[in-house]
Parts: sequence; C-alpha cells; structure tokens
Amino acid sequence: MVRPPVRRVICLCAAWCVVCNQYRPLFESVAAQHPDVEFRWVDVEDEEAAMGDYEVETFPSLLIAEGGDVRFLGPVLPQAGLINTLLRRLMEEKAVSADDHAAPLLARLASMDS
Repeated sequence: MVRPPVRRVICLCAAWCVVCNQYRPLFESVAAQHPDVEFRWVDVEDEEAAMGDYEVETFPSLLIAEGGDVRFLGPVLPQAGLINTLLRRLMEEKAVSADDHAAPLLARLASMDS
C-alpha cells in the first residue's frame, strides 16, 4: 500500500514577535481541526541552522507542503480562516511555490523530525 505524502503546515515565527505569540493558540486550534496534517511551530532563531540562508521578512510566515512539494511559502495574516482556505485550495489545486528557497528549506525543516 502506498502511503499518501505528508502534508505539513509549518509556522515560521520568533519568540520576540508579539503577533506570533498572539497567533500561536489560533494556529494550534486550526491544527486540531486537521489531524491528517502535520502542523509545526518553528522559532527561526532556535532553528537557525535549518533556516539556512532563508530570511523571514514578515512574521508570521507559513510553509505549506505536500510531500516534497512546497505549495506556499510566505507571510500570512494571523487568521484561522486564512489557514483553512490556503490549505484547502493549495492541496486541491496542487499549486507549487516558485520560491527558490522553498524546497531546500522544507528539506532542512523536515529533517529536524528525524
């Protein structure tokens, strides 16, 4: 039996970011609504090695992926409905991010699980 690719929503934040700290409970509540998706909170300063040369310009930022395909990488408004909409549309449409940093960043963040 072939396992479906892992779906991930990774929030890239920083401990000092007030908006991120306010957003985290909302992010966690959306995660609870999607048990089939891996949700992770990554403090970019704690995981500097995994971030490589990718710099988050605006917090919070999300990386949404299915398997090794990045569907989205960028800043988002801290709203639950937005995550749900992005997740649904990006997975249905199979859109792929054009950001050159996206795939290597996903690979580094995914390797943190191992």
